[in-house]
Amino acid sequence: MTRTAVVLLTRDLRVLDNPTLAAACANADRVVPLFVLDPRLGGLSPNRSRFLHQSLAGLRTSLRERGGDLVLRHGDPAEETLKVAREVGATMLGVAADVSAYARKREARLRTECDRNRIALRLFPGVTIVDPGALRPSAGGDAYRVFTPYHRAWIGAKWRDEVGTPRRITLPEIAAGPLPATPAGESPDAAPGGETEGRRRLAAWLRGIDAYAEKHDDLPADETSRLSPYLRFGCLSPLAVANAAMARNAEPFLRQLCWRDFYYQVALAFPRLSTAALRPAANDEWRDDPEALRHWQDGLTGVPIVDAGMRQLRAEGWMHNRARLITAAFLTKHLGVDWRLGVRWFFRWLLDGDVPNNSGNWQWVAGTGNDTRPYRRFNPIRQARRFDPDGAYVRRYLPELAGIDGAAVHEPWRLPDDERSKVDYPGPLESHRDEAVWLRP
Repeated sequence: MTRTAVVLLTRDLRVLDNPTLAAACANADRVVPLFVLDPRLGGLSPNRSRFLHQSLAGLRTSLRERGGDLVLRHGDPAEETLKVAREVGATMLGVAADVSAYARKREARLRTECDRNRIALRLFPGVTIVDPGALRPSAGGDAYRVFTPYHRAWIGAKWRDEVGTPRRITLPEIAAGPLPATPAGESPDAAPGGETEGRRRLAAWLRGIDAYAEKHDDLPADETSRLSPYLRFGCLSPLAVANAAMARNAEPFLRQLCWRDFYYQVALAFPRLSTAALRPAANDEWRDDPEALRHWQDGLTGVPIVDAGMRQLRAEGWMHNRARLITAAFLTKHLGVDWRLGVRWFFRWLLDGDVPNNSGNWQWVAGTGNDTRPYRRFNPIRQARRFDPDGAYVRRYLPELAGIDGAAVHEPWRLPDDERSKVDYPGPLESHRDEAVWLRP
């Protein structure tokens, strides 16, 4: 009897270390790699749509090199998947387990339909390094709320073995469907998607990973990996990245990968991470200030380090992690604007925007989430002087300040009047000038 399996690809757009695809190829005679484009998600972020479509094109090429193809459908993922399964007579359906509310609803619907159609549904790891539900606090509870004890448990956990790339994929008779047109996106300097590009960038990054501990907070040096979009879409296996980093004793970088897993287990236990505060009493009074929000979004707050970060976000669909902390803290702690508005804005632009990490980090900065010091503040001028001491990062993204030498670029309002008048750049938001921490000597 010929066994046929459908692999519903979601955020595992790769052939290397893809447990779902590898299991299907090992246990079935014919395999249908399937991706369903859900129109409900298509307009959320033009940047991510472009990255996704580029990744799908690359994945199709990789699958065809192995004798298979990427089958594409449009519509509701559960409905379209079951249509394909019935068309090819599949008895098995595999999908990578995920934690977002969207993914869990999809899984529930798939399970119902698979039971009804006598199709075996199997969930596989691959979105994280350690399964989000695998580690539980010894004191009880469904998730770690503090990172340090989670990190200890994570380091001590047994990781799964990497799986190889299938040598051959046999596709049953089925129309693959055309690739969707790649949208233009909104950020002109956004990184391209795809497993091949992700693996190229990983190889280049590993050659300089020893500098990460010293330079990962250095804004102008730009010595972070920039691999987060490839992890978000599964163009790279997080386990493969972690194993490569561990082989080079790159503990500081491994710690950042652990933070990623940490927020996935938080999101599994707290599905409303994007909309509800984990610590509702920490700060439940936010200012309604559309003008301040708009200035922040446009990179026109008058505080250069903040504006540089927001301009980088628009130009690249990405932002340096230190700049993310500074800009998020400025919106929530200095302007007093609700963190959820920041979550939405970042979701629109970020190539790596996903529920666990975007929302979890915003809550951490806002003091409503997994931070043991919820009232901490980031003084943007001190941050700028420390992590961009010569102002190179600011001048890179604020060309109107290119003529200001050295660290003076961080406080252009202190320039002599004759020099200040030559700079086409706004002063700090007037409504916050008097009490602003960043303006104090």
